[in-house]
Amino acid sequence: MPEPLPPAGPYSSGPPADALTVHMPELDRFGPAQMWRALVVGAVVIACALIAVVTKPFTRRGMGWADAAAEGVVNAFEFLGPTFVKLGQLMASSSGVFPAPLANACLRCLDDVPPVPATAARAVIEADLGRPVAELFVEFDDVPLAAASVAQVHACVLPDGREAVIKVQRPGIHHRMLLDLRTAYWVARQLERAHEFFRIANATAIIRDLHTATMTELNSAVEADRQTRFRDALWAFGDNKWVTAPEVYWPYCGPHVICMERMHGVPFDRVEPRDGLDTRILIRRGVKAWIEAITVHGPFHGDVHAGNLWLLHDGRIAMLDFGIVGELPPTWRAILRDMFHATLIDGDYSRVARGIRALGYTADLEASDAEIGAQVGAVLAPVFANDLGELKLSSLIMALVAIGKQWGVASPEELVLFGKQLGYFERYATRMAPGWVMGSDLFLFRNVFPDEVARRADELGIALPDD
Repeated sequence: MPEPLPPAGPYSSGPPADALTVHMPELDRFGPAQMWRALVVGAVVIACALIAVVTKPFTRRGMGWADAAAEGVVNAFEFLGPTFVKLGQLMASSSGVFPAPLANACLRCLDDVPPVPATAARAVIEADLGRPVAELFVEFDDVPLAAASVAQVHACVLPDGREAVIKVQRPGIHHRMLLDLRTAYWVARQLERAHEFFRIANATAIIRDLHTATMTELNSAVEADRQTRFRDALWAFGDNKWVTAPEVYWPYCGPHVICMERMHGVPFDRVEPRDGLDTRILIRRGVKAWIEAITVHGPFHGDVHAGNLWLLHDGRIAMLDFGIVGELPPTWRAILRDMFHATLIDGDYSRVARGIRALGYTADLEASDAEIGAQVGAVLAPVFANDLGELKLSSLIMALVAIGKQWGVASPEELVLFGKQLGYFERYATRMAPGWVMGSDLFLFRNVFPDEVARRADELGIALPDD
């Protein structure tokens, strides 16, 4: 086998500025291709749902009719391909927002999907990095470790002996998903015109948000850059040594591939309590690092389902796959910090009111900051001050929406993304940290409010974990 050569990928010195620009193709376009696709989608969904219902007495005897129909819809999603698998993932991560049978059935979309052939994956790598795979890596495993709707991951070994993985986009995925998104947008518009439910649900906005998220995820340079920024910020305060994210190896990255450090461990939902393992501190460490990312640093992981949150063999927690990342604007970051400060430290929600006013909202309200703050406290305090295992995602999102409607506040989608991730942590906490109250855990906010937390811990006689 020839000696591997030094890498010569387009991002060897880091991604150029233009590579970090996300291009948003026009969504409101509908032609013959979209019409045909709409017919196919409708026929497949209806057929799969009907088949599941008709065969229920024989194949799903212990399942309700709604559950059977939902299983059929998910069968259709898997048949229709990546865009609809992504839609299923969105539904699975928003339990409490979508009907329970559908959200539960869509959990299947979080599992691996059939991979593309190794020859196709190799072709993408070689087109991006400009050399044959055999010249780039000492070893390359043609059998992927995992395959998702947008990309699949192959193990490899770099010339210097480091174990790595390379995430490879599916060939032609951009064109296929754009076609489906344009089709879905047209269908959503028709549904909004035909039925009030879809107007209230703002179906077109859901597709627009999915379009934005998808086009961003298809830019590998943006994903790798956000992963690097998140990783670098983890240890900004000199702690969080038990939390990590894979290091990106930029010389082996390109427009459709990301090469990074390989990590060994198990997904969070497979972590079993055992002697010597404090599952409560695992949850606390992970949430602490995640909250710091949101409220202090900027980029935060926006898809912390169990496949992306691992317990490594060395005891560290690893956040993987940064295809979905949120980043609140600084003003909203400050408002969220004020919400936590009021819940944790002093109960003064008037700071939140002042932040909202600074954005130009609530100007017409004849109410003081204290009165507006009291409204916020009435809605949010019960959410953050109770057992995270009892948190209902729908309650949090509805609280955010209620405040927005009341004041005419257009809260950013990242704030809702934040709420969705709490839904995942709620599932972990139910099993791994029953009785844990996130909103009153001083440890989580040690770096967010250092002086206040230290003073409060001293007053309560609480010793916070070192890390």
